[in-house]
Order: sequence, then structure tokens, then C-alpha cells
Amino acid sequence: MSIHKSLKLKNSLERPRSVLTRWERIEKLIDADKWQEGDPVLGLPKVRTKFKVKSRKQKKRDDVEETTEGDEA
Repeated sequence: MSIHKSLKLKNSLERPRSVLTRWERIEKLIDADKWQEGDPVLGLPKVRTKFKVKSRKQKKRDDVEETTEGDEA
């Protein structure tokens, strides 16, 4: 049985996740040079999950600006 379309959340997949997987936390710690190979994977330090994500429209605008700047030179 499917859910009625009036009950669906419109932007359900666009909200940020509040929890990272262990592997995602390790990747962020490696990027910040706070975790080395061989360190224990249990008891990892806290990692900030909220970060600024560019919207698709903003990303396209930035790409267009870069290409126009390259054409002028």
C-alpha cells in the first residue's frame, strides 16, 4: 500500500543529516589530520555535521561565472 501524495513531505531528501556514519566521521578526521591509520575506531571525537551546501542554482551560477572569466582572458 502506498502513501497518499498529500501526506508526503516535499523536501524530505534535502534536509541535512544529523548523524554521520563511522566511516564518514573517520574521513572527516583524516581530512583534518586528527586521525591516523591504526588509531582505534571506537570512541572517535565529535565531528561537526552541519556544513554549508551550495544549491544547484548557485553552483550553476558559479560555473557560468568561471567560464566567462576564462573567455575574457
